[in-house]
Amino acid sequence: MGDRHDAEDVAQEAYIRVFRGLAGFRGEAQFETWLYRIVANAAITHLRRRGRFGELSIDREDDPVEMVADVRVAEQAADREELSRALAELPVSLRSVVVLKDVYGMPHKEIADLLGTTEGAVKVRLHRARRRLKERLFGSEDQDEV
Repeated sequence: MGDRHDAEDVAQEAYIRVFRGLAGFRGEAQFETWLYRIVANAAITHLRRRGRFGELSIDREDDPVEMVADVRVAEQAADREELSRALAELPVSLRSVVVLKDVYGMPHKEIADLLGTTEGAVKVRLHRARRRLKERLFGSEDQDEV
């Protein structure tokens, strides 16, 4: 989450969701996988509510070193915002796979178990998601050749 208070908010929300959903847990997946998904969803919801990555302010005009650092931070925030928009445009089936793999570092098998699909399907979805993100962020390959 990048911030202790945000992480605490997400953890609290996740606990509430787990408490409310515990009676509905069917045991079809491992408890840890079910819990992990709830926490991931709570984090995603929290980021959406607060506008993804928050506000950035540049207010140290008198120090050139600080200004350069602020510009870099602003550029990184813009890149994160663009990536967030590109992720948001993906269908849920693709977005969930790329987030679980590339953000949370989960193995293909665990993602497949979590989503109730096969490892092969996870790999295909991951490939498609990454291709769409690349096209959205950097343009299509056809444009590069022109």
